Amino acid sequence: MLKATHINKSYQQLSVLKDVSLEVQKSEIVSIVGASGAGKSTLLHIISTLDNPTSGSVWIDGIEVLRLRGKSLAQFRNQKLGFVFQFHNLLPEFSAQENICMPAWLGGMARKEAEKKSEELMQYLGIWERRTHLPSEMSGGEQQRTAIARALINSPAIVFADEPSGNLDAENAKELHQLFLKLRQDKEQTFVVVTHNAELAQLSDRVLEIKQGMLNYDK
Repeated sequence: MLKATHINKSYQQLSVLKDVSLEVQKSEIVSIVGASGAGKSTLLHIISTLDNPTSGSVWIDGIEVLRLRGKSLAQFRNQKLGFVFQFHNLLPEFSAQENICMPAWLGGMARKEAEKKSEELMQYLGIWERRTHLPSEMSGGEQQRTAIARALINSPAIVFADEPSGNLDAENAKELHQLFLKLRQDKEQTFVVVTHNAELAQLSDRVLEIKQGMLNYDK
């Protein structure tokens, strides 16, 4: 599903990533861990097309994504990738359902089809009763589930999650971890997760540890 080879990233004289290669299979949950500043978020941003490496290549679902530019890259992100962040990045003036539908509408999905799919996701994720609520009217856990539904609306090949439980209390963080496992089981969803949360990491199929910009494959 994802293959990254010989990824290097430098900022002037500072080398952040050093010859990192990895593969992720379909329906796999892979966690990337490491100390602050080790390069894990930088790696996630590169393999999810949000940043470019100094050198190296990234393939997602058979496409060499670093060759994509402009509208082609935007379309690929919209159709193939889902994103979940620590701070949910929901649009404050829109309801939960409108936030969830936004990527589908931007991708050209018919309004009724997007609404039907968002309803199915909200029911699946247990936030149906919050469909008309603004983000400010929802709990942190409900906001994160809304963000997950938004990430899933276009049936992405991979969901990339950057510290998804970092802004949640222990109970909601545990529910989020179980939700990822359920999505993998029910929908064969692939996840690549950067996390400091040891419990989430250990629930993954594999844990990759970055130390000083290099990947430890034996964790």
